[in-house]
Amino acid sequence: MDLSFSEILEEFLILRGLTQTAFAQKIGIKQSQVSEWLKGKAKPGYDMLKRMAVEFGVSADYFLGITDTI
Repeated sequence: MDLSFSEILEEFLILRGLTQTAFAQKIGIKQSQVSEWLKGKAKPGYDMLKRMAVEFGVSADYFLGITDTI
């Protein structure tokens, strides 16, 4: 799997049927931050990746592009 974080996140949102707003609310951030991630202007830090993995029951390796298994 050789996708950027923004591509991985976009795919995740589509597969889960989530809006940027719903995703942001679930992990406790603003929708504008998710938008920045999707545009490739920023990336989440360690603590945020961990929160995303826990909240959605997904391996952090998925969000890091190490595995393509959700």
